[in-house]
Amino acid sequence: MRALRAASGLTGGSVARRASMSAGKLSKIESGTVRPTVQDVGLILTAMGVSGEVKEGFLATARAEATEATEATAWRLLRRTGAGKHQKTIRAIEAGTTTLRLFQGQLVPGLLQTPEYASAVLSLSPALPEETRARTVAARLERQSVLYGPGRSFRFLICEHVLRWRVSEPVVMALQLDRLVSVSRLPGVSLGVVPAGPPMPDFPMTCFSLHDDRLVIVETFHSEVTTRDPRDVRLYADTFERFAAVAVHGDAMRALVEAVRDEFPPHRGR
Repeated sequence: MRALRAASGLTGGSVARRASMSAGKLSKIESGTVRPTVQDVGLILTAMGVSGEVKEGFLATARAEATEATEATAWRLLRRTGAGKHQKTIRAIEAGTTTLRLFQGQLVPGLLQTPEYASAVLSLSPALPEETRARTVAARLERQSVLYGPGRSFRFLICEHVLRWRVSEPVVMALQLDRLVSVSRLPGVSLGVVPAGPPMPDFPMTCFSLHDDRLVIVETFHSEVTTRDPRDVRLYADTFERFAAVAVHGDAMRALVEAVRDEFPPHRGR
């Protein structure tokens, strides 16, 4: 990879910035001191602007070294290296994604969160220190600019119980639901809510995001799991579509969200 970067004429610092990692980490990867994850390899090659054929060759090698092309990083390690830095890594992945499909059965997706809701989420155990939390919230909000760029498609599915899950005081929840209604009207955004009533095609075992047809990021209680295995990607794509088939969209979705919003105390008696 060092030879490839040298041939591109780019400095380590410029590649590191584009890949949302430190120059020190890139140097260790190039020297073989640190083994890169498949995600690291993808970000570095994208930063260098290599051809699809070359990129796939390197990714194939990285996948072969990972167990079944699947990697897991414990949340405690991500917190140790910096939650804000992790937000920048996710932002880089999202910036290289044309079609994002995201399923959430636990929380409102980070790309749709208000500052107050995001801060409340990051205050849950194990809570981040106040200064770290503020930086992480800011980094999460910076990610949301991708929603307004042209040529991208964002498909969000949220389970109805997420709308009622009290992570903060009622006014914060109500404002968050107003935000969902507002964002749902953006040209590139499709927002569906999986209602609690009808028969369900599956269980919302975990939340996940599909980045085009090349990468899946899955969140569990203890770690963030990434996979590029085509079989896994197809599995999550099929799961997403099964939930999408029973979700409500458009005006019906907005009516449902507004009805839940009005259940919070400041909105009662309108």
